[in-house]
Amino acid sequence: MPPGHRPGYDPFGAVTVGTYAPSGTYRCVRFATNFWDSTLPGSWRREIEGMPAHSLSLVREDATPMPVVPAGPRYQSWGRYPRVARQDVLQIVWRCDVPRWDTLDRSVLPFGQGRSYGDSCLNEGGVLLDASGLRRFISFDHDHGILACEAGVTLAEILAVTLPRGWILPVIPGTKFVSVGGAIANDIHGKNHHRAGSFGCHVRNLELLRSSGERMTCSPESHSDLFAATVGGLGLTGLILSAELQLARVGTALLEVERIRFGQLNEFFEISEESDATCEHTVAWIDCLAGGRKLGRGVFHRANHVQQTVPAGVRTRGTVALSVPFYAPRVLLNRYTMKAFNTCYYGGQFTTTRKRLTPYERFFFPLDSVRNWNRVYGRPGFLQYQCVVPPRVGRDAIREILERTARAGRGSFLAVLKQFGQRASPGLLSFPRPGLTLALDFPFQGRPTLALCDDLDAVVAQAGGAVYPAKDARMSPEHFARYYPTCDDFLKHMDPRFSSSFWRRVTGATD
Repeated sequence: MPPGHRPGYDPFGAVTVGTYAPSGTYRCVRFATNFWDSTLPGSWRREIEGMPAHSLSLVREDATPMPVVPAGPRYQSWGRYPRVARQDVLQIVWRCDVPRWDTLDRSVLPFGQGRSYGDSCLNEGGVLLDASGLRRFISFDHDHGILACEAGVTLAEILAVTLPRGWILPVIPGTKFVSVGGAIANDIHGKNHHRAGSFGCHVRNLELLRSSGERMTCSPESHSDLFAATVGGLGLTGLILSAELQLARVGTALLEVERIRFGQLNEFFEISEESDATCEHTVAWIDCLAGGRKLGRGVFHRANHVQQTVPAGVRTRGTVALSVPFYAPRVLLNRYTMKAFNTCYYGGQFTTTRKRLTPYERFFFPLDSVRNWNRVYGRPGFLQYQCVVPPRVGRDAIREILERTARAGRGSFLAVLKQFGQRASPGLLSFPRPGLTLALDFPFQGRPTLALCDDLDAVVAQAGGAVYPAKDARMSPEHFARYYPTCDDFLKHMDPRFSSSFWRRVTGATD
């Protein structure tokens, strides 16, 4: 049996794949479960005569190492800041492809879809392990909603397979273009954190490859310390190869969404408290440039899944994706254009409350309908500042952050405010915790932008909160140590060959 694969496979002879994958010989294997490999191209299937396509996968048999090559433009963060002068990449295509650690004289870091906003997915001067080729499903228990898949499978691919069968991911972030490995490494959260907690709460187990060559199956019950370090561990404990997830039952692909316009921050707190008790998904858009009596005004979104039959004529899919074809000129990104956008968005809802049936893609992933939307911020890129502050001081801290942002005049098109719930995140470095979380996007304009973020850090640190590493590109080592006091425990489980630009910045570590 090939290394890294579970029992239950029967070999059926060798198959040469040719140009459809890295050169070499592959062995055709049959799944023990009645599932399929969603990424197996039809060209491969046609080469394997007499074998049912739904039961095939391919396992690499030879030991030809993949080359380390210079990283291209794909290998940058979503915020496009900071830029890296040099990093290389090694493709990981099969779970049995163990990197030749003896040939890598630099640090390594897993890379999935590059949807982290700052430098947690970058490795300046090192090597990225591109795991996006690990995109095969392994098994799916239709009765109990247990899905096993490789770490490079995206949330979009999971939803396309499971949602028509009555199962949905229990935690869904703001984009579907995230890999399972990235979702675990950043312990992502969604609009239902007050009900479901973070993504790591629903990981039954994961398969981790360490630089020692050891493959470990980690779960809350087995190698639990390493599991806790890997969930939210920013890819620094090893390479996640696969994971088993517990999905949630759902009736349809529709949600009943209610939008409520509110005029100031105190109204948000009242609506949020009421909504969290009755609605599974809650979040608010905030006009972060409004000051005075209008401080914190916005639009609150709350939703529940539609469980009954979908009414005739109701669309269940989102809109066709558009694309931003070029980087917006820097002159368009100023206080006046942002203020105009925020005013139009706030005033665009003519009634105080509006309720409608909404396809899941439109509710969960509104930005995914605009491909390359990060280009709106121009070539310099943008910073997303996401923080969480504890409940006892959360209201005052959020108010102070919004006041400082409005005074600085460096507002955001996208400002999102939500109440986190009480369910504990399983990771040592997990960001979600009880309290209020606020996310602000700032066009990167050099020192003034960094100074504003430093100013907001002072508020968050004083409140006993934290900043999200997956979104960060500039927090100081002092603040990181304060935000994540469990860092010393995490260090015990970190793989010595793994590092990142983020980690070296916030800890002072060297390769």
